[in-house]
Amino acid sequence: MHRFSLLVVPACVLCSTIAHAQQFQDGTSARFPAQSLYSNQLSFCDVDQDGDLDIAFADGQGYSSQGAALRARIYINDGNGFFVDESEARVPIIGWYRGVEFGDVDRDGDWDMVLANDFYKTPVLLINDGDGFFSYDFDRLPPARLSSARGQFADVDDDGDLDLLFCNSGTSSRFGSNGRPVLYLNDGTGFFTDATAELTPNAIVRDQQDCHFFDADGDLDLDVHIGSRSSINGGSQLWLNDGAGAFSRLQSGLPGDGNCYSYDTGDCNGDGNLDLLGANSGSSNRELLLLNDGTGTVWTDISSQISPNPTSDDNDTKFIDYDMDGDLDFVVAALFSSQDRFYRNNGRGFFTQQTNMMSPITDASLDVGFADVDGDGRPDMVTAQGEGGNFQNRIYMNTGPVDDIDPEVRRTSVVTPNGDDSGPFVVRTAVFDQYTSDRGFYPRSIELVYTVDGGREIAIEMDWAGNSVWRGEIPAVDPCSLVTYFVRAEDRAGNVGVGETIDFETAGSCGSIADLNGDGFVNGADLGLLLAQWGGPGTADFNGSGSVNGADLGIMLVEWTG
Repeated sequence: MHRFSLLVVPACVLCSTIAHAQQFQDGTSARFPAQSLYSNQLSFCDVDQDGDLDIAFADGQGYSSQGAALRARIYINDGNGFFVDESEARVPIIGWYRGVEFGDVDRDGDWDMVLANDFYKTPVLLINDGDGFFSYDFDRLPPARLSSARGQFADVDDDGDLDLLFCNSGTSSRFGSNGRPVLYLNDGTGFFTDATAELTPNAIVRDQQDCHFFDADGDLDLDVHIGSRSSINGGSQLWLNDGAGAFSRLQSGLPGDGNCYSYDTGDCNGDGNLDLLGANSGSSNRELLLLNDGTGTVWTDISSQISPNPTSDDNDTKFIDYDMDGDLDFVVAALFSSQDRFYRNNGRGFFTQQTNMMSPITDASLDVGFADVDGDGRPDMVTAQGEGGNFQNRIYMNTGPVDDIDPEVRRTSVVTPNGDDSGPFVVRTAVFDQYTSDRGFYPRSIELVYTVDGGREIAIEMDWAGNSVWRGEIPAVDPCSLVTYFVRAEDRAGNVGVGETIDFETAGSCGSIADLNGDGFVNGADLGLLLAQWGGPGTADFNGSGSVNGADLGIMLVEWTG
């Protein structure tokens, strides 16, 4: 082991000095509108459904005290990675927005937008008309005022619609000390009710800066991590989902942190588990890297595997395999003191900083995201600028290796709602690609493909359920049928990943002689037919005695399926 380490380290050092010279090149002046605003977070989404990724920015002035209200920004992509600011026409409301995310809350096939509002204001849910123009309906969310830094979508109760969780630090600002996160459940049409008291831990969480849904324990439901800047009461918290949307706090096993601004999740060492990377969350404002044992209950601090890991004012991180070697590297969005930093993974979760990776620009990055905006198969980099500098959001075009790695369909399961053995059958899956965000990655398609009794393949588009989890339904099928299914995922570079093929047989009598009416079940209908033949010959003479009697009834009861 030690000999291997000695051989690897010089190779990584060599890579950091000669490889990937300015792989991410500043394209801001040509591709982005000039601006001088105050952006806190960004999110990619094809808001107008034209096939390319647009960008939303959560804007609002003021750090710890309220500044000017601003409109969230929508940058529309022309398909080649050149953007026009169309916010005035598309976003109808202004505020002090810290977070922005997208989800289809009314299940009409387009992406709606949520904005987390700071300074004890009401969060905003905007409904997409299908062409990327948004309307505001105050009645969709409970009329509660929050001091919120983030809002995130997830189908927490597995009912097929997206619910909402907001950070909430109380009655002053996101730095407050008297708030608890709030959970709103969707009625299926995009109207929400407050389920905080019923479904979440009854605990104040101080100074909440981030909330992040992910599957911590590998059971394909969405758990949530609450990021806090305060070390009081253990700092940040991990809440585990019971599968029905009721959360309980992990009481031990998660190392304490402090001064957190955001967390990201990714499999840093290739063991199939999602690990946690916290910006500014470690000792002396260093990055905090926590290794998941797979159960979501034991986390090991491996921050020493980040080299160097300086004391710095950092606000965000994202995992990205920028060298396309099959493991996740990561990038740090740095504030003022240095330019954004790139770290390369050696494949085993040891990260070494790589210099000269991007145009030499030092600015105040509050958020960083990756997506292929120009369709060349390379994830490009966008940063949101706030707090200082010239407040110009920036885009860096990736000139490195093309993504030629298939998405990974990591886990898939099937359940039968309400115990109905004939279906429909809910399939959930976890799919990952070469970069991360609060919404996972941005696929071209995620499909559930199934056959019944070896018939033709039927493909159903799966619905996004939160972060990297997707959900689809196989319709009800006849009893005693063999159902075979798998998940097929295509990323925006055209790479296709296919998950494990799984089969199951639907319930029923499956050829039982006691199924007199041939409906696949032995039940009351068959009993009626047997009684009608009682004492004489007939199809209910199962034992061939020449008469339908108690012996035949006994056979039916043994075969009974109800």
